[in-house]
Amino acid sequence: MLYELRQYQATPGNRAALVTMMEHEVIPFQVGKGMVILGSFEGEDEADTYVWIRRFKDEEERKALYAAVYESAAWKDDIGPRIGPLLIRESIKVTRLTPTPKSPLQ
Repeated sequence: MLYELRQYQATPGNRAALVTMMEHEVIPFQVGKGMVILGSFEGEDEADTYVWIRRFKDEEERKALYAAVYESAAWKDDIGPRIGPLLIRESIKVTRLTPTPKSPLQ
């Protein structure tokens, strides 16, 4: 298994709108394409922080799911353009993680 810890910074004053879009559109869309989303979080002390975690079987599955999501017309023509103004793209941080041998997340 491999995981992605994705950390976003919402544009000022837009975290609530980002969370709403993520929970009602982005995550359901990606799950519908086969993505496994483990969680979605707001920073407790950071007013603009949003974090979510995705899981993939392996790199091959990750690449296939990325293509299914990000190369789709729905993403390119609708979802992507609407989510863009809600986050600061330059601040996106994606940390790829692999579980340790005794991690419960295998």
